[in-house]
Amino acid sequence: MIELQDVELAFGDKIVLSGLSLRVPAGMITCIIGLSGSGKSTTLRLINGLRLPQRGRVIVKGADVCGLSPAELIALRRSIGFAFQFAALFDSLTIGDNVALPLRENTSMSDEEITATVRETLESVGLADSVDRLPAELSGGMMKRAGFARAVVTKPEIVLFDEPTSGLDPIVTHLLTNIIIDINRRLGATVVVVSHDMQSVYQMADRVALLFEGAIIAEGTVEEIRSSDNPIVQQFLQGRDQGPIPL
Repeated sequence: MIELQDVELAFGDKIVLSGLSLRVPAGMITCIIGLSGSGKSTTLRLINGLRLPQRGRVIVKGADVCGLSPAELIALRRSIGFAFQFAALFDSLTIGDNVALPLRENTSMSDEEITATVRETLESVGLADSVDRLPAELSGGMMKRAGFARAVVTKPEIVLFDEPTSGLDPIVTHLLTNIIIDINRRLGATVVVVSHDMQSVYQMADRVALLFEGAIIAEGTVEEIRSSDNPIVQQFLQGRDQGPIPL
């Protein structure tokens, strides 16, 4: 479904990714973890074609993203759900209209069909009563859920989540993690999550990949990552300031 092969990317003189290789199994939840600024969010943008690598290959749904025409690239982006870190809702639109945008832009559904789909999707994230509210009327956790709803309203095969639980309390974090698990199971979607929240990662991940200095240095199940003898992995998981990771 998704594979990155020896990917390199730099912004000016700053090397962000160097020799990154990662295979994301179809239908599973893969979590990418790593230090702040290590290129995790950039990796998501490579997967959905918002950025292109300077070297290497990004294979999504059997196609090399770098070889796609502009029209094919747009079609790929439309087939992938993306939940942004800060929800990225339009302030002047109701929650219902925010969630309806992908349907209005990318489908030929009638207004009645769109209304029904939006309500069903908002209900699936616990926001059935918020369809007519504005983003400013919602809490941070509710805005995240609205962002989730917009990301999955078209029932995409792939859904990407960028720091979905960042800045939230443990109760809301647990709720959002369960919603991501539900999205994966209900839609059968391939899910990629970038996260710093290790408790959330342990709860939802089928596979975990640790990104460090531009490359994946450890990959496996939660159990395999937690039992890794790699000192970088253990320092990161334990949150220690002493070890091979420079501070």
